[in-house]
Amino acid sequence: MIRLFDLSLQLNGFQIKKAKAELDKIVRFSEEEYVTFLENKKREIVDFHLNHNSFYKDLVGDKNAENWENLPILNKQNLQKPLEERLSRGYSKANIYLNKTSGSSGTPFVFAKDKYSHALTWASNIMRFGWFGIDFNHSYQARFYGIPMDFIGYQKERFKDFLTHRFRFPVFDLSDEILEKFLKKFKTKKFDYINGYTSSIVLFAKFLEQKSIILNEICPTLKACFVTSEMLFETDKILLEKQFGIPIISEYGASELDLIAFENPKGEWQINAETLFVEILDENNIPVPHGTEGKIVITSLFNKANPFIRYEIGDIGILDEKSTPQKPILKKLIGRTNDVAILPSGKKSPGLTFYYVTKSIIEDDGNVKEFIIKQTQLDTFEIEYVAETALVSEQIQKIKEAIALYLEPNLHFTFTRKTILERTKRGKLKQFKSYL
Repeated sequence: MIRLFDLSLQLNGFQIKKAKAELDKIVRFSEEEYVTFLENKKREIVDFHLNHNSFYKDLVGDKNAENWENLPILNKQNLQKPLEERLSRGYSKANIYLNKTSGSSGTPFVFAKDKYSHALTWASNIMRFGWFGIDFNHSYQARFYGIPMDFIGYQKERFKDFLTHRFRFPVFDLSDEILEKFLKKFKTKKFDYINGYTSSIVLFAKFLEQKSIILNEICPTLKACFVTSEMLFETDKILLEKQFGIPIISEYGASELDLIAFENPKGEWQINAETLFVEILDENNIPVPHGTEGKIVITSLFNKANPFIRYEIGDIGILDEKSTPQKPILKKLIGRTNDVAILPSGKKSPGLTFYYVTKSIIEDDGNVKEFIIKQTQLDTFEIEYVAETALVSEQIQKIKEAIALYLEPNLHFTFTRKTILERTKRGKLKQFKSYL
C-alpha cells in the first residue's frame, strides 16, 4: 500500500523522512545528552530570533539567551499583529506552514511555522500514535471534528480527509437522528481509531449507552480512541471505556505549537520534550516546584518562522513530582486562565468547579445530555442545558445546595433548556465562560 500520508507531506514540502530521523535521535539521547541538547536548542532558537526577527528583538530589548529567566513572557496579545510584522527574515508565505488558532481562549491569531518544524510536529504525532499501534499511512480514522460549511472549504476538507485516510463526522449537529447515522457508519466501515473533540465523543458514548451498544462489538477493528481540545473528566473516561471497549487516550495540544502532552501506555500524560520546552511559572514568572500549579509557558525549540519563546498559552497546570527534564509528566491540566469565576466574597474558583459539581448531580439519570455555564455578574450564573425533559425543582434545589457547599452561598442561577448548545466555529464546546 502506498504511504499516502507521508507522500502528501513530502509533496507539500515537509521533509518527513529527515524529521523522523531527527526525532528518533532525540528520543535515544541519554539523560545527560538530552540536557545538553535542550540547553543548546534554547540558546540557538533565541539567538536565531534575536538576529532574524525584529518583532522579537524589540520585545526582548537588551536581554539575551544567557539568562533564560530574564527573557520576556510572550502572550497572545503580543501576537495579535499582522503576520508580516512577526515573520523572521528569509520567511514568506511561500516557504511556511500558515494557520490560525481556533480562538477557544478568546484570542485568535494567525501564525506561521517553518516547514521543517511542521514536519517535526507530524513526526512527533506519528511516534505518539504509534505507541498504540496506529499508523497514519494505513490506519483508518473516525474523526469527530468541525468542518467548513462553505462549498469549497467543505470539499477541500473532505479531499484532505481522503488523502489522510480518515472519515469525518461533523459535530455541529449531534441530535439522535444524526448519531444514528454515525452508528451506521461504524457498522459498515473498518475504523482503526477515533479522534476528535471530547464533548462530541462523550455525547456519542451516551447515545450508545442508551441503546446498550458496545462500539467495538459492532466495529471490531477499533483499537483506541484519542480525545483532544477539551477537558476529559474521569467519569466521562469511565463511560467511554465502557461504551467503546477500547483504551481512551487524552492528548493536549495547541495548533500554533505542537502536541504538548500525550497519554503514554502507562497512563501518564507525557510532555513532548523533543520539540518543546515546557515551564510552569507563578504570577511573577518564577518557575514553581514540581507538584505546584502555575501557568503553562512553552518554547518551540525548532520554529524559526515565528518566535514562540516562553509563550504563555493561557492554561494552568501542574508537573508531576517525578518529572525529569527528558520526561516531564503533566500531573494535571486545570483549564484556561480565562475560565476562572470570581465570586462576591473575592474567592477565585476555576469555572470547572461549577461544571464538576453540577455534572455530578445533573447526570445521575442520563436525562441531561450536555450543559454550559455562563457567569453574567459576580453572583449570577446561567446554566444552559440540552435534555429529554426539563429539570424539576428538586434537581435545581440539589444543584444550588451543592454549589453553596463547594463554592459559597447566595449565588443566583437561572436554568435554560435548549435544543442545541452554541459551539465555536470549529465545533468546540466552551464549558464555562465568564462575561465579567
